[in-house]
Amino acid sequence: MVPIAKRFRDPRNGGNALRRSHRLTLALSLAGGFACCFTLAAIAQEPTFFTESQPMFDNCGDGSLANAQKSGITLGFSQNPPEAILDEKTKQASGIDWDINKAVLDWLGVKTIKVEWMPWESQVPALLSKRTDVIAGNIHHTPARDKVISFSGPAYWYGPVLIVPKGNPAGVKAYEDVKGKRVGSISGSAADSYLRQIGVTTTPFKTEIDELQSLNQGRLDAVLEDDIVYLEFAKATPNNNLDPLWSIPVPPSIINGGGYGMARFAFRKEDCSLRAGYTQGLAELRANGHVSYILKKYGLSDRNLVLFKLNP
Repeated sequence: MVPIAKRFRDPRNGGNALRRSHRLTLALSLAGGFACCFTLAAIAQEPTFFTESQPMFDNCGDGSLANAQKSGITLGFSQNPPEAILDEKTKQASGIDWDINKAVLDWLGVKTIKVEWMPWESQVPALLSKRTDVIAGNIHHTPARDKVISFSGPAYWYGPVLIVPKGNPAGVKAYEDVKGKRVGSISGSAADSYLRQIGVTTTPFKTEIDELQSLNQGRLDAVLEDDIVYLEFAKATPNNNLDPLWSIPVPPSIINGGGYGMARFAFRKEDCSLRAGYTQGLAELRANGHVSYILKKYGLSDRNLVLFKLNP
């Protein structure tokens, strides 16, 4: 199998950089604080997708889906291109996760959508306090998260990458080699959790851009980050001083239960019907090609529909 890094660099699979993200045209009205209410305008160039099934969750036993269909829903996002993007001027959302959530909610018949933007570490507390109804920026299973929140079925997949300054001055040849080094991670992220599990003391950041810029400016020795986040940063900062270590072995433990399994969305445990609706919606959209279309729109491919082998 070809590693994810090589797939992005191979011009036969779309060239060596993510394509510029398309922005959806949205009608925006503020709903207090940082909450934004979006309605998707008609876009002539967007394809339509046929779905065989329609929502059938009337007898699930809780009212979370029915309430969303009647009164609307609040999605929690953290800025993280290309997964979740906020246009600071228009306050419009775009990105892989926004597009997938919007498509699922269209299938479910949810008409009113509000968005709350926040640091990643605030996502679980915001969900549990009912500030939001869905962690809509993709999230992964970990043992700690499984104790307090529930997850949808799979949406898509991407992998991790260790990033170091050019020339790899610290001589990092394995994930274990970052022990004792200055390593950056996003507070509350899967990468942060994994690094702590293997005994790494991390330097926490609230945003990926601050994290990668700190590494770029020599204030860190390494960063563990999503591969698609690094590639987006490299596209936006072509003269950066960073080297992604694509060829080093990726430990199975970081994929299998370590926070880099399938990308999903998260809910309160009691919101069973909403979670079931999302899960079937994702299955329908993966089956009819809609998720594939969204992934390709942001520079990924059909390989990102499933978990595939990384190096070695």
